[in-house]
Amino acid sequence: VYSSEEGMNSNMNIVFFLVLLGVLTALLTVSGSNRAFAEWAQNKIKGRRGAKLLAASLVFVTFIDDYFHSLAVGAIARPVTDRFKVSRAKLAYILDSTAAPMCVMMPVSSWGAYIITLVAGLLATYSITSYTPMGAFVAMSSMNYYAIFSLLMVFFVAYFSFDIASMARHEKLAMERDYKEEVIEGVKGKVRNLILPILVLITVTVFMMIHTGSEALAADGKPFSILGAFENTTVGISLVVGGSSAVAMSTLLIILERQVSLQEYGKAWIAGIKSMLGAIAILFFAWTINKVVGDAQTGKYLSSLVSGSIPVQFLPVILFILGSAMAFSTGTSWGTFGIMLPIAAAMATNSAPELLLPCLSAVMAGAVCGDHCSPVSDTTILSSTGAKCNHMDHVTT
Repeated sequence: VYSSEEGMNSNMNIVFFLVLLGVLTALLTVSGSNRAFAEWAQNKIKGRRGAKLLAASLVFVTFIDDYFHSLAVGAIARPVTDRFKVSRAKLAYILDSTAAPMCVMMPVSSWGAYIITLVAGLLATYSITSYTPMGAFVAMSSMNYYAIFSLLMVFFVAYFSFDIASMARHEKLAMERDYKEEVIEGVKGKVRNLILPILVLITVTVFMMIHTGSEALAADGKPFSILGAFENTTVGISLVVGGSSAVAMSTLLIILERQVSLQEYGKAWIAGIKSMLGAIAILFFAWTINKVVGDAQTGKYLSSLVSGSIPVQFLPVILFILGSAMAFSTGTSWGTFGIMLPIAAAMATNSAPELLLPCLSAVMAGAVCGDHCSPVSDTTILSSTGAKCNHMDHVTT
């Protein structure tokens, strides 16, 4: 995508991070940490409201990836929500409405890393130096009102049991149904096996972001500041170091527990890498589409259609609707990012440069909205899978 070697290295770092994330997810499962946390939660939660709030709150631990969140939190929270007769459809809603909305706003996640690399390419293409990729991403996240509202709504629904239409029907049926106590199979590990690797991932990644950012500030002769460091950080390297550290911590804990054979450990690596191949393929295709859209000057053409016929202040609204429609039809927010972000950037820079970040943010919000509603979305499907809920029950609720 980039003409520079630095851009190519950044892209490959994101690929490495996705691989490490898949491996980490598999190791957390094989180590029995998911099972241990689920059993701990079953003993601590005392009511339906607590069960729902637990499922929603776990996103603050598992925000590194939507796949990881939907499957891991589903496995952890499902025995608890079943015990207190919370419907599987409600659990699927909680998983789906916390996965993408949180991941899309967090720089320390597979989504954040991907979007930052796309934004970095766009800023380089249009020679925009008033924003850094990280600074632009943070500003875009603060304007992503759909994602923010989705998260707030989850906690509102969980706390007040605000259920309407088909969700109210499923909740009523769940109260009349007796779920069998779910027996969680596999190796029984410890809660620390889940908590420590994720803490290491977050801590090391943030430290590396500050470190690489401070080096960039020093190279430019600028004084150090936390905000300045984050704005000038090298995200790809930071994520790779953080991911490697988390995998190393998980491996160390597995060795100390001595409950996983070398063969099972190797199989977990293979399964983890395989789980991310689809995301990596989307990533490469998105980078290719990004370049094609730029060379074809699609955005410039569309902006010429808009110029003079539509007030520029409606651009974010139009892009939100287009992003929603595309993500709903294709079932992929990542693919929508790859196609729509370059188009949005071109339209904004040619029509209203001051609306660049709102336009990009509108695409992010629209992509998550469409992905959320789409029955063919991988996140929607994985949320149904994690909750062990009938897929169309989740889609309708």
